[in-house]
Amino acid sequence: MVFSDLFFLFAFLPAFIACYVMAAAVEKGNALKNAVLVAFSLLFYAWGEPVYVFLMLACVVANYFFGLGVSRARRWRKLTLALGIAANIAVLGVFKYAGFIASTLCSWGLPMGVPDIPLPIGISFYVFQSISYLVDVHRRESPVQRSFPNLLLYISMFPQLIAGPIVRYGTIAHEITHRRTSADDVAAGMTRFMIGLAKKVVLANQLSEISDLLLANNLSQLTTTGAWIGIVAFTLQIYYDFSGYSDMAIGIGRCLGFHFLENFNHPYFCRTITDFWRRWHISLGSFFRDYVYIPMGGNRRHQAVNILTVWLLTGLWHGASWNFVIWGAYFGIIVMVEKYTILKLRSRLLTPLLHLYSLLLVTAGWGIFYFDDFASLHTFFNAFFGMAPTFTNFVSESVLTDRFWLWAVALVFCMPLRSWADRLLHKLTGRHTAAYNAMLFVSRLSFSLVALAACIALLVGATNNAFIYTRF
Repeated sequence: MVFSDLFFLFAFLPAFIACYVMAAAVEKGNALKNAVLVAFSLLFYAWGEPVYVFLMLACVVANYFFGLGVSRARRWRKLTLALGIAANIAVLGVFKYAGFIASTLCSWGLPMGVPDIPLPIGISFYVFQSISYLVDVHRRESPVQRSFPNLLLYISMFPQLIAGPIVRYGTIAHEITHRRTSADDVAAGMTRFMIGLAKKVVLANQLSEISDLLLANNLSQLTTTGAWIGIVAFTLQIYYDFSGYSDMAIGIGRCLGFHFLENFNHPYFCRTITDFWRRWHISLGSFFRDYVYIPMGGNRRHQAVNILTVWLLTGLWHGASWNFVIWGAYFGIIVMVEKYTILKLRSRLLTPLLHLYSLLLVTAGWGIFYFDDFASLHTFFNAFFGMAPTFTNFVSESVLTDRFWLWAVALVFCMPLRSWADRLLHKLTGRHTAAYNAMLFVSRLSFSLVALAACIALLVGATNNAFIYTRF
C-alpha cells in the first residue's frame, strides 16, 4: 500500500481517521490514540508484506532490550551498543546484501549458491532508525524508551515507515506521550499532504512515463537527445517522487501532532554538489554525518578517507548493486575535491555558472544511479556524450513538445515557491493578522481541493504508481 493509492486515500485513511478521532474522544491522553496508530501501522505494513511484519516486530523487540541494556549497563554499555548495532546491520546485510555478495564472489571464481531473498519494504529506514535510537541512548542524547508499545510506535509509525524520512527518536520522544494537535497543525498537515500527493501523481508519475519510454527499453536505439531528455526526466521524477513522499509523511505526522524534520530543501537550487547533498535526503545525510563521519574523525583527521567511506556507504545504502557503489564513489570524489577548490573560490564565481555546474554533475550522477547493469550504463553514457548512432529522432522531440506543460511546471516547482509566496503574503497583509489568516486559509483550501481533484482523475486507471524509494 502506498499513499498515492485510491484504496489508501478513500478506505485506509478514512478508517484510520475515524478510529483515531474516536480514541481522542474517549480519552484525553495519548495512550489510546497511540494504540490505534500502532494497529493501523502494522496493518499498513502487513498489507503488502504480511510475512515481513514479523521481521520488523522482531527487530523492535531486540532493539527494545538492547536499548534497556545500553541505558542500564555501566561496565558493558559499549559492548551492548556494539552488539545492538551489529544485530541491526546483520538483519540488513542478510536481506539486502547477501545475494549481491554471493553473486560477486561467484563472478570472482568462488562457486557458491546465490540466495534469492526478497527485500522487505522499508527495511533500510527502520533499521537506521533503530541504530540511531541505540546510539542516542548510549550518548545520553535521548531517553531510553521503557514502554515497548511506545518504541513500537516510533519504529513502525506508518507515515514514515516504508520510505522515510529517517526520524531521530529525540525528535518525537516527547510527542509520543505528550503531543497536542491544534487546528493549525491539521490545516498545515493536510495542505502538506496534498502538496506531496500532487508532486507524486501530477508530476513524478507523468515524468516516469518519459524516462521509461526513453531509458527503460531499446537502449540500442537511444539518441543523444533521447539520453539527455530521458535522464533529465528521471532527475525531476526522482525528486518529485521522493520529496513528495516526504511531504506526505510530514503532513500526516503534523496532523497527528508529530513534527518531523524537513527532508528536502529545494536541492536543485544548489550551487555546489556539497550544497546539493545538504539539501537532498537531509535525514540520511545527517545520519551518516553524526554516526559515521564524525566518529571516524570528521574534519579532524583522515578527512579524505572519512568522506569516501561515508559516500561508499551512502551508495550501498541505496541498493545492492555495483552501480550504486560507483554512484557513491562518484559523489564522494566530487565532494572531496570541492573542499579544496570550489568551496574556497565560491564567492568569486558567478552564481549561474555554479548552478549549471551542479545540475550537470547531479544529472550525470542520476545516470549512474538509474542503470544497474554495466552494458546499459555504457550504452547510455555513449549516447549522453554524443556517441549515439543518431543525434535525435521523432520520439525524443515529441516528448518535449507534447508534454511542454509538464516540463514547465516541473522546472518551476523546483524553486522555493512556498517560501516566496509566504513572504509575499506577509508583506501584503502582515503576519498573523486577520487578513493573513483568512488568505492563508483560502489558499490552503483552494490548493488542496484542486490538487485532490487532479490526483483522483489521474489515479483512476493508473498503472505506474510505485514510489522509487520503497525499494531501498
